[in-house]
Amino acid sequence: MPIKIDNQLPARHNLELENIFVMSESRAMTQDIRPLKILFLNLMPTKMETETQILRLLSNSPLQVDVELLQVATHESKNTSKEHMLKFYKTFDDVKDERFDGMIVTGAPVELMPFEEVDYWDELCMIFEWAKTHVYSTYNICWGAQAALYYHYGIPKYILPEKIFGIFKCRPLDMYHPLLRGFSDVFNVPHSRHTEIRKEDIALVKDLQILSYSDLAGVHIVADMECRNFFCTGHSEYDSNTLAKEYFRDLSKGLPIKIPHNYFPNDDIKLTPPITWRTEGSLLMQNWLNYFVYQRTPYDISEIK
Repeated sequence: MPIKIDNQLPARHNLELENIFVMSESRAMTQDIRPLKILFLNLMPTKMETETQILRLLSNSPLQVDVELLQVATHESKNTSKEHMLKFYKTFDDVKDERFDGMIVTGAPVELMPFEEVDYWDELCMIFEWAKTHVYSTYNICWGAQAALYYHYGIPKYILPEKIFGIFKCRPLDMYHPLLRGFSDVFNVPHSRHTEIRKEDIALVKDLQILSYSDLAGVHIVADMECRNFFCTGHSEYDSNTLAKEYFRDLSKGLPIKIPHNYFPNDDIKLTPPITWRTEGSLLMQNWLNYFVYQRTPYDISEIK
C-alpha cells in the first residue's frame, strides 16, 4: 500500500526506482479512509539517506501513511542543506497543536556525550513530554531509544570498551508479543554504537519488558507494558552499504575501528555485504504500524490522549 510524502522530496525518486508505491497528495485526498499520521523526528546528520531508509520500511505496510518530517530547531544540520530542511521539515512549533498516530525518533551521533550536554536535549525532552498526550505510539531507535529510556525512566547508558559494530544475531524473548509476530527464532540486526543499556537496569522498572536480546550486542528491543513506547537499539532500517560507509569513513580519519562483525563475506572488505536483516526489519515496522498504531488509535485523531 502507498506512502504519502511531498512530491518533491528527493527520497521519493529513490523509492519509486525500487517500485515502492508512493502516492501523490491529490490522489490520497480522494480516498475515503483516514491515513495514519506519522511524525518522523530525524536526528541523523545524513538526513536524506535516513529519510529513504525509514520511508522504505513505512511503505511496506498495507496502510496509507501520511508522514511529517520533524527537525529540532535548537540544532543546525551541517550535512544537509538549509533549503532541504526549510522545504521538507517542520519544527515543534509547527506541529505542537496536532495529534499523531505514531512517532519515530532516530538515533544521533552524540552518544558519547552526557544527555544533558546535547545542545537540543531540552527541546527533545519537550517533544517526549508532548508526545505523551499528542502521539499514540512512539518508536525510538538507537540513541533515540537510549534518550527516551533515560527521560522517561532514568535508565542510564554505559560507554562500551569497544564499539558494537556489525550484524548481530538476536532472539525474541516473548514469541507471543505482537511486535515480534512472524519473527524467526534467531534474526540478524545491524548495530553501530559506543554505548549500551543494561538488562539489569531495565529489570528494575516494572513498566518495561525486554522483547529481544543478543548475546553479543545486548538488549535489542524494549517495550512499555501499554505498548505505547518502543525502544530499539539496532538499525534494521540500514541499507546494505551503511556499515561499510561508516567503516571506511572512520578508517580514513584514522579512528580505531574493527571490521564490522559478521558483515563482509569472509571479512573481505572488497566483497559486497549481503542484506541478511531485511525481512525482520520490514516485519518489525509493519507489526508496529498494524498492531500498535492502526489497531489502537481512535479514528477521530483528536481523541488521542
